[in-house]
Amino acid sequence: MGMNRVLEQPILSGREQAIEALEAFIRDGQYAPGDRLPPERELMVQLGMGRTQLRRALEALEMEGVIWRHVGKGTFIAKDSAAGSLSALSRRVSPVHMMRARLSLEPAITREAAIHASHDRIIPLRICIDRSEDAATWDEYEAQDDAFHRGIALATQNELLLALFDQLNQVRRAIAWKTVERATDRPPHDHNSFVQHRAILEAIEARDADRAHAEMRTHLGSVEKRLFGGF
Repeated sequence: MGMNRVLEQPILSGREQAIEALEAFIRDGQYAPGDRLPPERELMVQLGMGRTQLRRALEALEMEGVIWRHVGKGTFIAKDSAAGSLSALSRRVSPVHMMRARLSLEPAITREAAIHASHDRIIPLRICIDRSEDAATWDEYEAQDDAFHRGIALATQNELLLALFDQLNQVRRAIAWKTVERATDRPPHDHNSFVQHRAILEAIEARDADRAHAEMRTHLGSVEKRLFGGF
């Protein structure tokens, strides 16, 4: 099948619309590294969003290194150019290549997690799974899904692998197809990622590196199939 075949029409979720709006505000305002953004109350008015929505967008950009915040002083544009480089890269990467990169890196990270994860790193993974299954909206599910995948990278106890995951995830989130049109308000109870996430966690808990690698690859293959219908 052709690579242009996508089964579901891509749209942005509410959370990612807020992130995109904040990014556009920074870009259109020509803010330079070191510049301070307006206070939250002003941003809420200018962007037309609530406090919770704005803070989630600010937290996302802070995690990506686009901004930094200092209590009592405000929010500033980061001086590190790495975030800008990744943003530029995301405009050149196709959804297909993004998925191929995930299929190359994340199963290997999951293998390392199965070997090195401590008990303290495994507990948060189970919490993410439980919360994702109880999510009342797709936004809540996606937040827990993100936390689960990053939690696996944390479980490797390898700073370089975590940094690589974070950079890959930043580019992934910047690509427009990362969310799809949903037929329901929340994930269905038989959403296949629920079973796949638990299979990944079971392999990590069992210290079965090969199985962990295979389960993550199966999971990402399922995501790819939903997005592109196989090709």
